[in-house]
Amino acid sequence: MLRRTPTLAQGFLLAAALLCLAGCFGPQPARPIDRLAYRDADSQRLHELLDSYFEELLRLHPVFATSIGEHRYDDQLGDGLSEEHRERERLLSSRHLEALSRLERERLPATERLSYDLFRRQLALNLEELKFQQPLLPVRQLFSTPIEFPLLGSGTGIHPFRTVRDYDNFLKRMEGFETWMERAIANMRRGMQTGVVQPKVVMERTLPQLEAMLMPDVRQSVFYQPILRIPSGFSEAERARLATAYAQAIERRIIPAYRKLHAFIKEEYLPACRATVALSDLPGGSAWYSYLVKFHTTTDLKPDEIFELGLKEVERIKEAIDALKEKIASQGGSAAFGRELSAKASGYSTREELIRAYEGLRAKVTPQLDRLFGVVPQAPYEIRPIEEFRERSAPSQYWSPSPDGSRPGIFYVNAAGVRERPRQPSEPLFLHEAVPGHHLQISLQRQNPALPKLRRFGRYTAFSEGWALYAEGLGHELGLYTDPRQHLGRLNSELFRAVRLVVDVGLHHKGWARGQALKFMMQNTGASEAGAALEIDRYIALPGQALAYKIGQLKISQIRARAEKALGANFDIRAFHDELLKDGAMPLDLLEAKMDGWIAGPADRALRY
Repeated sequence: MLRRTPTLAQGFLLAAALLCLAGCFGPQPARPIDRLAYRDADSQRLHELLDSYFEELLRLHPVFATSIGEHRYDDQLGDGLSEEHRERERLLSSRHLEALSRLERERLPATERLSYDLFRRQLALNLEELKFQQPLLPVRQLFSTPIEFPLLGSGTGIHPFRTVRDYDNFLKRMEGFETWMERAIANMRRGMQTGVVQPKVVMERTLPQLEAMLMPDVRQSVFYQPILRIPSGFSEAERARLATAYAQAIERRIIPAYRKLHAFIKEEYLPACRATVALSDLPGGSAWYSYLVKFHTTTDLKPDEIFELGLKEVERIKEAIDALKEKIASQGGSAAFGRELSAKASGYSTREELIRAYEGLRAKVTPQLDRLFGVVPQAPYEIRPIEEFRERSAPSQYWSPSPDGSRPGIFYVNAAGVRERPRQPSEPLFLHEAVPGHHLQISLQRQNPALPKLRRFGRYTAFSEGWALYAEGLGHELGLYTDPRQHLGRLNSELFRAVRLVVDVGLHHKGWARGQALKFMMQNTGASEAGAALEIDRYIALPGQALAYKIGQLKISQIRARAEKALGANFDIRAFHDELLKDGAMPLDLLEAKMDGWIAGPADRALRY
């Protein structure tokens, strides 16, 4: 079901209707007609700029194009690392920012002012990002091309393997991957010369993942899996040709590229990596971290403010955990509580059993969504374990569906060590990654063709992760958290996100050593050293990203509390959630302004935005 609320396209229709109305009642004063015509011309120009920017963005980022169902560039991997690519990015953003500045924002309808503001911010952030040297740090244990490329070529990822052309396209992408790896090594060598290198711990986490790609038998490679699942409709000649071509590409391109990168990192790069972990330790690193804080939180909060907020949230949530434990103990005694937790701890000991248990959560939650949402997504999603080659460093995560429904969303569960440490499915994790978290929010955004494509496929970390953390708190309203362990799990999940505010800023801004961050996390969350290390190393590799969750959740919760207070008995949770999500992801201040207008009511709504 598509959203029922007014959309950007309807804003266009409203402008056209006003023009028609002006002509239906005979001659009108020239000034109002000219004003309306001018506004319509600016609206049209805004959409032309949005469309032209998006089209050029797809050409520059072909894998992103594939991910959203645009398959014109499926034979390309993209550059992303060269100075030529960065210059094209710079020209693209500066050209469109200059054209956008020639439009008069106040003459646009309210719905289109939102598009204008989002576009202007994105272009400005793009230009600011180009001041920093991310291309000199192209490889890490999370979200980097060598780690993600096997998923692209596995036959179960975003690259389609339905036609002969699809298979041939990926052969060309393998050629592009070989080129990308050469450029990455060259960039890392430049980084060694300029002092822009990764922390040792990041590369130590990365090496085992690269080793996993060095298969002695190409038929065991993840890149050969599409051949093992080749469609039955292919001719025998095509099947034989593709099997040979893939085996040769893996043997002559993919494995040598991984072997070369692995040897370079182990023998040359790792000895040159730094023992420190702070982004601020790099040349220009303090400004770089400040930019990433702004980028990921979409606020003007300073690192020190976020650090203090984190400390307060840690104490607040720990008090809530203690209160819950006391309540449980008073009702059934601490011994009974301990026995219940012990009974729950047995869990599942195979990946298959754990995934089936998560499917059980899906069956329980899905029928309840109508209680909280008037609009639910059409796109399906699957629940899978994270592949073994990357499960030691990759957290549970969500991958978005294609808009046309040909590829489902994927909730990836990290099942590492499940045989040695049996576990129960995590209700907070399911709510965060699947529904009503990432899958619901992102699918609703992508299934709305009325949004300009830049907004339909855009992402703001604080909105998306803030929503997902907020969604964890909806468990009671969806029939979950009926046992103490899961309720405590939800509070502990929120506590982890509050701790992140402290340790991310501590690591990258306040000069904390890795051991100090580990100690703080273990003391405040009860995490094991191995579990805390996995988290801390993630924050080291991705500065600022971990701040988005709690900052976004706090803002969404504040907006809901304000709406409940202002609307009283008229507050409708379904309408509130639909309004919050209907325009897609956006910076938190723009979200707040939009929702303040909704709370104020129709008469005041246009004035509020």
